[in-house]
This record gives sequence, C-alpha cells and structure tokens, in this order.
Amino acid sequence: MSTLKHNAGFTLIELMIVIAIVGILATIAYPSYTEQIKKGRRSDAKSALLNVQMAEEKYRTNNTSYGTLAQIGTPATNYYTIAVSSPTATSYTATAAPTGTQADDKCGTFAINQDGKTTSASIQTSAAKVQECWGK
Repeated sequence: MSTLKHNAGFTLIELMIVIAIVGILATIAYPSYTEQIKKGRRSDAKSALLNVQMAEEKYRTNNTSYGTLAQIGTPATNYYTIAVSSPTATSYTATAAPTGTQADDKCGTFAINQDGKTTSASIQTSAAKVQECWGK
C-alpha cells in the first residue's frame, strides 16, 4: 500500500504574488476613489450655492436689496466656506471656498451671481473647465 501525503494550502510564493497584485490594484484604485469623494463634496458646495441663490431672491422680494448670509441664513457644508460678497440692491456674488481636505481640489472656489452666472476660480479658468466643474 502506498501512502501519498497530500499537502493542502498555499505556498509562501503564492501568497506573496497575491499580496503584490492586491497592492498594485490598490495603488491604481485609490486616486480614483479620492477623486470621487472630492466630486461628491463639490456637489454639496454647488447645492449650497444654489440654496443661497434661492434665499437671496426670496429675501430680495421682501426687501430693497439682496441680503448677507446672516440675513438669509447660512447653508451648512463641511468642506466649503460659503460667503456672500457685497450684496447691493441689484447684485451679489455667493462663493464656496474649499477648506480642509478639500482645499487642494482641482475646481477651486465656486461662485454664482444674481444672474445665475457660474464661475470656478481654479488654475484653469477656461469656459470648458468651468462647465466641467459645475457639471453643465
């Protein structure tokens, strides 16, 4: 009677190859993951600015000028600082400046004015870049 010893399991080489493959996949996937996180945070900033725009128009219907953030209410966002600069009887500009981990975002500061004109103060401020950042 012959007795064959059958070893079950993986060799060290096989495990090292699997670990190397997982490491390579992780280094490829991580930048895409962080970009998607930043993209989601950008949508929060754009939403906050559109809420400011609606609040400004509502405030303007009852008053003679556009209001400050204190007068219209401050929208909440964790990764952007919302501001309204120089509200007058005919104009305002609302901005969302990135803060914290969002500060190095490629789209930079978002802005919208009383006419609904959108801008993005990033390194590349071309119309195509603004459209890409605002998702239009």
